[in-house]
Amino acid sequence: MNAPPKIDHITAHSDSDILHWLTNDTRDERFLDNIFAELCFRLQRTGIPVKRATLHFMILHPQWLGSRMMWTDGMREAELRRVDYDIRERSEFVDSPANELNDGATEVRENLERDPSLSRKHAVYDEMRARGLTDYVAWPMYHTFGKRHMVTFATDRPGGFDDAHIADLLKVLPVLALVSEIRIKNRLARTLLETYVGSHASELILAGATRRGTGTTVRAAIMICDLRDFTRISDNWPRDDVIDLLNGYFDAMSEPIARHGGEILKFIGDGLLAIFPLSEPQACGNLLHAVTEARQAMIALNEKNGETGRAPLNYGIGVHVGDVMYGNIGSRTRLDFTVIGPAVNMAARLETLTKQLGRTVLLSRAFADFVENEFDLERVGEFSVRGFNDPIELFAYHG
Repeated sequence: MNAPPKIDHITAHSDSDILHWLTNDTRDERFLDNIFAELCFRLQRTGIPVKRATLHFMILHPQWLGSRMMWTDGMREAELRRVDYDIRERSEFVDSPANELNDGATEVRENLERDPSLSRKHAVYDEMRARGLTDYVAWPMYHTFGKRHMVTFATDRPGGFDDAHIADLLKVLPVLALVSEIRIKNRLARTLLETYVGSHASELILAGATRRGTGTTVRAAIMICDLRDFTRISDNWPRDDVIDLLNGYFDAMSEPIARHGGEILKFIGDGLLAIFPLSEPQACGNLLHAVTEARQAMIALNEKNGETGRAPLNYGIGVHVGDVMYGNIGSRTRLDFTVIGPAVNMAARLETLTKQLGRTVLLSRAFADFVENEFDLERVGEFSVRGFNDPIELFAYHG
């Protein structure tokens, strides 16, 4: 939960005080919901009788279409709720002021004191009447490049908002749009980086680690997973089914990795590369716990796929531990934040050996040394590994 808004309890006397505050005194506040809650307090102190306010905005997120902030009188912070992608198909949106604005309206105003039989049948109006509210107004809030979001205000004042109240609220909107766009785009940049490069790498990039060739040496457990026979599947199944299969497989593998402190650095076709830095306690044990849960998730996924006639997905996992170079690699204009080094190559070779040796998970002796007293491992033997001079002692994990 975000920190409560910082309220200085001064009394504002005009809308110019609010505009000055929005323009000059919010620069150190990172969270838009805190700014929005404080704005509502300040509007009340200027004499604008706001009792309920919402801010709706679109975001680029793999799981959510947008978010809604709602403040009601007496709340110290705005309530934040995520909005699913299918919201536009639901009656709560189709029958709403938001849909009117989405269709191009520049204002939605409703006198909530009027006989409900004479008003538009939006469910939200009934909810507000039940709370004693008397007037409601919604406006689009414009960001750059034609982006439209929405802000709403409601009051319980008898007779609703007067013309001066509406005029003052409209003066605030352009500055609120600028302040909100900065926060939304900051959040958007962070979300996109987290989505495409992972949480740890995104923090480094946002902190300035963007120069090609820069990086650090990290000691980590490395996990590489790859589907077997994926070429056959992709050649014989419809495209949408293949994408659905891949997404299900990556969910099964990725969620346990994230849950146990690992970081997925990239998806490579039907494979993934993840690391568990040894700076974290029990990193190697956490990796095997993630593998155990991923295998259970894959069993459940294959059972579900079997019910619809889809072939089971088989996979191999190679695990090693060692030093890797972690940083920016690529061309002058296109970089990848990844890990490279012999330890990564070894994990990839072990994944390839899973097919030859008929094992799902193969671990190197270097990795096994960290976990063999805690986990039941099967010694497979010593094998030559392409690109390495000495045979490598390998272990299988069946957890």
